Amino acid sequence: MPTLDDVRRIAAGLPGSEERETTGGAAWFVRGKLYAWECHPWPSIPDDMRAIIAAEPVVGVKVAERLDALALVEMEPDVFLRATTSWGEPKVAFRMAAIAGDHLAELVTEAWRVQAPKYLRRAFDEAGSAS
Repeated sequence: MPTLDDVRRIAAGLPGSEERETTGGAAWFVRGKLYAWECHPWPSIPDDMRAIIAAEPVVGVKVAERLDALALVEMEPDVFLRATTSWGEPKVAFRMAAIAGDHLAELVTEAWRVQAPKYLRRAFDEAGSAS
């Protein structure tokens, strides 16, 4: 089962990424823009989602389009949670206990891409093609 340390390791390999501690837990930013975060069972979250988040580690990530989030939830409802809050769309939250390691890396990297400026995405792509 992947852990927050796996998220940290993935995020550490992304240009311009930084981790910050927030009221809700760990969060990852690129150039001041949030792209991944540890979910916290805030009272504003619907009861069923709050129960899951209180019981196990859940991470949220930005996605490019709202339809991307809806597709993930529909394809893997045991992994991805329906919308936890109405603000900050588009995003999706997933249960760490149910996510595959390679899918975790893809989700965190794609969330970073959504928020990263073009020059950082280009540097990342160029570094990847050089390996």
